[in-house]
Amino acid sequence: MNITKTASAHWEGSIKEGKGTISTQSGALRNQPYSFKKRFGDEAGTNPEELIGAAHAGCFTMAFSGELFKAGITAKAIDSEAQVTLVKDGEGFKVSKSHLIVTIDAGGADQAKVKAAAESAKANCPISKLLNAEVSMDFRISESKAA
Repeated sequence: MNITKTASAHWEGSIKEGKGTISTQSGALRNQPYSFKKRFGDEAGTNPEELIGAAHAGCFTMAFSGELFKAGITAKAIDSEAQVTLVKDGEGFKVSKSHLIVTIDAGGADQAKVKAAAESAKANCPISKLLNAEVSMDFRISESKAA
């Protein structure tokens, strides 16, 4: 099975003074503004690294749920954050790392199985495989308290 999803970008002006928009096929992003100041400065708005982080966190979390299912575990909740690091690389920049911070509520599940499922998801989710960068993770198991 091959699935192709699309996103597009439009840019006008110079690198530092110009601005652009990002859109996705689904319409989740429609002409979302982005600029040099949003990416490298403190101007509010999105940027490519933030979008990669959202994609990585979402992909990992779904893959983790699938790995848990294979192990016979259903999590009450999984929360994931991806911290994407952009560094200077010669004359340009590169994404050097995506660090996952994960919390799972799996109510009494075998912790070794949960950790193994997380490691498999980290290594095998399609966005982890796509990134030509170190992919790391902090992992924490929490359990909700019965009321």
